[in-house]
Amino acid sequence: MESAMAVDLNPWVEYEFRVVATNPIGTGDPSTPSRMIRTNEAVPKTAPTNVSGRSGRRYELVIAWEPVSEEFQNGEGFGYIVAFRPNGTRGWKEKMVTSSEASKFIYRDESVPPLTPFEVKVGVYNNKGDGPFSQIVVICSAEGAPFADDLVLTSFSLMQPCRAAVGYWKDMEQEDSAETVKTRGNESSIILTGLEGNTLYHLTVRAYNGAGYGPPSSEVSATTKKSPPSQAPSNLRWEQQGFQVSLGWEPVTPLANESEVMGYKVFYRQEGHSNSQVIETQKPQAVVPLPDAGVYIIEVRAYGEGGDGTASSQIRVPSYSGGKITSAQSALHTLSTSSSSVTLLLALVIPSTSW
Repeated sequence: MESAMAVDLNPWVEYEFRVVATNPIGTGDPSTPSRMIRTNEAVPKTAPTNVSGRSGRRYELVIAWEPVSEEFQNGEGFGYIVAFRPNGTRGWKEKMVTSSEASKFIYRDESVPPLTPFEVKVGVYNNKGDGPFSQIVVICSAEGAPFADDLVLTSFSLMQPCRAAVGYWKDMEQEDSAETVKTRGNESSIILTGLEGNTLYHLTVRAYNGAGYGPPSSEVSATTKKSPPSQAPSNLRWEQQGFQVSLGWEPVTPLANESEVMGYKVFYRQEGHSNSQVIETQKPQAVVPLPDAGVYIIEVRAYGEGGDGTASSQIRVPSYSGGKITSAQSALHTLSTSSSSVTLLLALVIPSTSW
């Protein structure tokens, strides 16, 4: 062979080549380098990375990115296409940045309020055509002075993903006693935890930055849901037959200040495993599959509008392909040794009958 083809080279990159002779004895010295050879141009295939927002002046949207290195520009006339739109709108506004070394673009519009969220993406192009865009990110316009009117609270949600502080206090208390929770940055909602059930709360929202807090929004009110049922399902009865078990229990009656029982959740897992499967039922009974051999741990919870209630005591049921075992015929005994304890399941196998 007196020639070879080099493949998988990057477009529009200068390469040098050397040739080395080899035989079973060894490898000789390389030739002198060839002249510089540049590959043909092509449409760029690498999008900018680390697209983000930067601080700027009032009415400015500052978009930054990590420039694409020369070896991935694939041709002359390389530049960037910066596309952006207010969050929730459709049409993209596009601006061309002709410098291949550029790393940011500043858009100024005095009609844009401070901390307005924008969807942003940055693409690439060269003389051969347009390349791909980066993934879409959400950034906010420059802070300026914060305005609470830029944020709308519905229930416990902030509709615009900018920094905000939510103050909340119970009815019949003074606003001075309000507790405050802050968003972490570009978040569009916040969940208030640790509140009392069936209680009326009042809430306000303030935008904030390093200079302090803006004025509060209009006050809104919301009532938390009643607490879940506190009573645990009791008197669990079970009958195992083959690779399934039929469960029954006493219905749960909620207290006056608790949410109504909407149904029950049966949690079951194989002993030695941490992940539970869940079956929901509106009746105080369920059939649970036991697909694998071994012992299954089962518990039941009532649930209502306020969430899951207290768990029942756990039961352990064997998965056994022959005969039938009932809860009345099963007993657990623990044998202690000097280093560990062993749990034995003593069960009577009898012909199948209804229960």
